[in-house]
Amino acid sequence: MPKDTQRASGGATEDPKAFTPFADDAGVRTIGSLSFENGTDRIALHGSLDINRDRTGLEQARLLRKTLDAIVKTLEASDLPEAVAEAPDAPPRSVKNPFA
Repeated sequence: MPKDTQRASGGATEDPKAFTPFADDAGVRTIGSLSFENGTDRIALHGSLDINRDRTGLEQARLLRKTLDAIVKTLEASDLPEAVAEAPDAPPRSVKNPFA
């Protein structure tokens, strides 16, 4: 999956055009070890983030705030249903072994 941040010494750099909340099912923003996985109907958060009291921590906190603000802004600008309908679990299916 593409990432729009680079982790150098635990820091994060931002490419604001690379992560648009709810725009696709492939975008990921990573801050420290915390990942925001984009989806058209939900954004999944995975991992953890330690915000240290240093310049890197400040940079990570600002990027976290910008990411959450973008998510909230997108949600506020939408006509939202009460809840997203959960898709029923599809039964597993067999596929041809690509290594055979």
